[in-house]
Amino acid sequence: MTLHNLKQLIPAYAKDQVRNLDMLISSTVLTDQQKWGCFLVAAATSSNDDLLKYIDAEAKEHLTADAKSVALACATAMTLNNYGFRAKHWLGQDFDVVRFGLRNTVSLKPGVSQADYELWAIAVSTVNGCEQCLQAHFREGQVHGLEPAQIWQAVQIAAVTQSIAHTLRVHGVLGQQDGGF
Repeated sequence: MTLHNLKQLIPAYAKDQVRNLDMLISSTVLTDQQKWGCFLVAAATSSNDDLLKYIDAEAKEHLTADAKSVALACATAMTLNNYGFRAKHWLGQDFDVVRFGLRNTVSLKPGVSQADYELWAIAVSTVNGCEQCLQAHFREGQVHGLEPAQIWQAVQIAAVTQSIAHTLRVHGVLGQQDGGF
């Protein structure tokens, strides 16, 4: 499973996503650990099994076992937070004082900085569409030295990864049914 194989699965109508993927992979705005952690959490959050397998295969070349563990823990924790806090926000002011009340701890491991974690949390929150979590982790990321360009790159990675997940799902259903596009 290589990224080259993944790109071959993306139909011609979504060729810009291949270009976007290539641009983000070659970008130096983030460290490799930050970048591949963002790709991994975005793929994990996308719920597309094939995409996750392709991204994981590449991420193994750039992430330590500890970094991968923290990234996946981040995806799990942030999904819980994103759904819970987004619902609280939608329910309105009556719920502003209601305690979330669910355990959700992620411990950083050696070699994983708080800045790395914040970028990964931003990527997950982008995929899950939680405005409050996105803003909170943006602010926390700034506290830990992240620049707007780095934060935006995490958003871009999440958006492109989600777009590819969507394309693969649609093409898998309609491409087989209609004999391809």
